[in-house]
Amino acid sequence: MSTLVDIRQLTRSFGATAVLGGIDLTLAPGEFVALLGRSGSGKTTLLRILAGLDTAPAERLHLTTWRSVVFQEPRLLPWKSVIDNVALGLRHPDARTLATQALDEVGLSHRLDAWPLTLSGGEAQRSALARALVREPELLLLDEPFASLDALTRLRMHELVLALWRKHRPAVLLVTHDVWEAVALADRILVLDQGRFIREIKVDIDHPRRRDDPRTGRIEAALLEELGVLPTQD
Repeated sequence: MSTLVDIRQLTRSFGATAVLGGIDLTLAPGEFVALLGRSGSGKTTLLRILAGLDTAPAERLHLTTWRSVVFQEPRLLPWKSVIDNVALGLRHPDARTLATQALDEVGLSHRLDAWPLTLSGGEAQRSALARALVREPELLLLDEPFASLDALTRLRMHELVLALWRKHRPAVLLVTHDVWEAVALADRILVLDQGRFIREIKVDIDHPRRRDDPRTGRIEAALLEELGVLPTQD
C-alpha cells in the first residue's frame, strides 16, 4: 500500500530536552488515525512537523505536500468575510466558487458574507474545516479542533468530520486529549508518551459507534489505563 507519511527514527529536541525520541510513523491514503497522550508528550510537536511548521532530523522523512491543518482556534482573519477566509491563498480561477461549495458542505452557505466575529464557535470551526478541505488535501491534520466547543456542538462536529472524510477520503491525523473522541472517530489510535509511541490500537467497528457498546467500552478503558486515568487491572 502506498503511504502519504513514512517516517523513521524522527527526533526533536529543544535544548537539552528531548521531545520526540526516535519515532516511526506511517499513514496510508484514507486512514483515520487519532493521536493521544498526556500534555507534554510530544503530540503538538509531531503535528507541527507533519504540517511543515517545524523541522527535525530523521532517518527517513517522507510527507505528502498536499496537506492542510485545522487548529484548536479557527484562526480566521477578522477583517475578511467567511468566504474570503476560505478562499484565502487558493490559487484557482474559480476560487470563490470552490469556497462557496466548501462552505455549503459544512452547512454554512447562509454565512458566506458574515464576519468571523459574528460566528458561533461551531460555525467558526466549520469555516476552518471548509478552508482546509477546499484545497482537497491528501492529508488532513486536526489539532484538537473541537476542544473549545460545547458537548452537543462537538458531537455534531464529529458527525460532520466523518461525513466529509467519507466523501473526500483524505488521510486524517487527529490530535486529541479526549479518549472517547479518538474511539468514536479513528480506525487506528496511537498513544504517545515522553516522545515515544507506547500503544497502538485498531478500532475495527463500523460507524456510528456507541459508547454503550461493550467493544468500544473495552477500547476506551484500555486507553484510559494506558494514560494513567484508570488503575491497572490485576
